[in-house]
Amino acid sequence: MQHALIDSDILIYRIGFSTLMESEKVALTTMDGFIEDLLLHNLPSSMSWELFLTGKGNFRDDIATTAVYKGNRKKEKPTHYKALRAHLMNEWKAEPVEGMEADDKLAIRATELGDESIIVTIDKDLDQVKGWHHNFNKNTTYYISEEQGRLNFYMQFLIGDSVDNIKGVHGIGPKKAKALLEGKTELEMWNICVELLGSRERAMENAHLLYMLRKEGEHFTPPDER
Repeated sequence: MQHALIDSDILIYRIGFSTLMESEKVALTTMDGFIEDLLLHNLPSSMSWELFLTGKGNFRDDIATTAVYKGNRKKEKPTHYKALRAHLMNEWKAEPVEGMEADDKLAIRATELGDESIIVTIDKDLDQVKGWHHNFNKNTTYYISEEQGRLNFYMQFLIGDSVDNIKGVHGIGPKKAKALLEGKTELEMWNICVELLGSRERAMENAHLLYMLRKEGEHFTPPDER
């Protein structure tokens, strides 16, 4: 691992809400200290880094029909949101990405760099991406194989994602989803998801909402169409 790919959206909210009652200067200093600790103490030394922020537009907004994508999230932003975002772009060279999410860009870069990179986030959605991962809440580093990533992805079809307001199958949680899908081929997993979600259209909706892009301009293609 030589390259850290850092989910900066989460950093803004984490630091922003922890410094709500503090001055802007304290918020920015706290952000710098958090990133420096992450790079110096929690990740391998001599590692370069890239930071990504979600910019304008998200293709998923036009795909979600069963429920509004992220429609259950509170609109409240931390007091120093704009200052922290500008600071990350100016001082840490964070790159805003448009038309998709920062998570997509992390997945794209991780695919390009392979095992030379490590995805740094607490977002479980990225556990579908092959390679090294670091959860900075738990301070754990782990490796996701291609097979494990594929299983994690299809499990999300059935479980859904309450954080992003993506509807799964009522009564199916992680344990049941894993029991239904583990050991199956991708085509078998896809067919199970189509059946349990009730239609191919619902399965395709969840697929497009959940799939992290691996290439610019790419979208999910079901295994029976490849």
